[in-house]
Amino acid sequence: MAKEPKAETFEKSLESLEELVRELESGDKGLDESLALFEKGVTLSKELSKRLEDAKTKVEALSKEGGKLVKKPFSAED
Repeated sequence: MAKEPKAETFEKSLESLEELVRELESGDKGLDESLALFEKGVTLSKELSKRLEDAKTKVEALSKEGGKLVKKPFSAED
């Protein structure tokens, strides 16, 4: 059985997305290349959003209250 390639870190994936945006914003790409970059960016954006949602779920699951693990909604103020 073949090994799956190791996933990039969140930060590395975010850097890749930022680089794609810079390339698109430069305006020096042709239509086909721009479309391919855009598609790659959309895919990467969806992956990053899913990873953020997964992290949020873990934070909620690991919040402790009174010595017991309880699911607690995540908020930026906490």
